Order: sequence, then structure tokens, then C-alpha cells
Amino acid sequence: MLNDDELMRYSRQILLPSFDVAGQARLKSARVLVVGAGGLGCPVALYLAAAGVGHLTLADDDVIELANLQRQIAFENTQLGEPKAQALAERVQRINPLVTVEAVTGRLEGEVLLQHVAACDLVLDCTDNFSTRFAINKACVASKVPLISGAAIRAEGQLVVFDSRQADSPCYHCLYPDQGDEELNCSEAGVIGPLVGIIGACQAMEAIKVLANVGVPLTGRLLILDAWRMEWREMKLARDPECPVCSG
Repeated sequence: MLNDDELMRYSRQILLPSFDVAGQARLKSARVLVVGAGGLGCPVALYLAAAGVGHLTLADDDVIELANLQRQIAFENTQLGEPKAQALAERVQRINPLVTVEAVTGRLEGEVLLQHVAACDLVLDCTDNFSTRFAINKACVASKVPLISGAAIRAEGQLVVFDSRQADSPCYHCLYPDQGDEELNCSEAGVIGPLVGIIGACQAMEAIKVLANVGVPLTGRLLILDAWRMEWREMKLARDPECPVCSG
């Protein structure tokens, strides 16, 4: 049930006929894991907290650096050197004290990653390296937890939803059978600041749709953005029947 304060705080989205009180109640009861508290993780966490997701776990083992401030909008110059996950959790709490927030400042891997994924309803991959993305994907497939993956580099972004609860949904490994180039990251290739905001906001939107059971999520559909031209392309993704992660 929602109390009077919650009905007022979330009134603008409750007004939406397809969302209504039932959608808000689903958000309130949801547990979401956000892996990565950087350029993508900041807008994801801020929007999901503001929307009323009941429990957020924010995981990142990095600290705030000066070069982050160009795009990681939750942080300030006075917070240099602080753990990103903790700083983002504090910012989230200031935006919405009704949300329960947990900060994980250690690296999520192995059994710890599996435990965190199994304990949540949805995972958002806001990381910037292939090894972590593959590990998150395996844990989500194993626990049948939906995964929303976003990526942004240079002026190119992409977004896709994987939902292993659906028999025909592909997984991240179906999209990228090979691990790819670990060196291709923002510190090497660069990134334009608003791009991560665009992709992160889209990830948050997809999360709300999946959690509240509204609209049509991007399950099995890859969106690719060329920000210099502000052009979106969509690719349909098929499940790989021989995928070593999700085929069995």
C-alpha cells in the first residue's frame, strides 16, 4: 500500500492510466541491483530512486576522480577520492529518503555476485568492461533475473534488455560471443558527457517498464545511437541455440 506522502510524491506517474497505483506499488516492492556507479550508473540510480524503486543496491569498487566530473552528474568537486558507490547512495538518499539504498564498495565477482543477483528482481549493467559484463550476464541467466545493458563510448551508445525468464530471449553472450577488446574504454577512447546521460536515462526507463509491467521493453532489440548525428538504429537479436551461457 502507498501512504499519502507516496501518493503525492509519485502523483505525476500514478496519473498515467497504464501505470496507476498498481505500477507504483510494483516499483515500491522491487529490489534492483545497479552495477557501476559512473556515467551510466549515476542517472540510472537517480531516476530509479526518484521514481520510487523500493530497494537499490549500488555496486562499484572505484573512487571519484577529477576526470569523472565531466559526465558523472551525481558527484561534486568536494567528493574527489570518495568511493563512488557510497557517494551515489548518499545522493540517492537525499533525493528520496523513502528508498532503501545499499552501497557495495568492493568488487562484485564470483559467489558474491551470484548472491546479489539472486536477491534482486532486476539488474542494470552500467559497467565499462567486457569481463564484468560477461560475469553479470552469466549470473542473471543462472538466476533468471532480467538484465538491462547499456554502453557508451566516444559518441556512440547502445541499449538492450535481456530477460532469461522468456524462452526466446537472447543473452549478452548471444550478442557478443567473443570477449572483445578490454582496452576500449572511456579513459582510452573518450566519451562525450551527455551521451551517458541519454543512455542511462533510457536504461532507467526500461527498468521502470520491466518492474511495473507496462509498455513494451527492449527485450531482444538492440538500440544503437550515433550522438553526433542523433540517429537511432534498431537491430533484432535472436537467441543463439548454441550459446554456452543460455542455450542449456
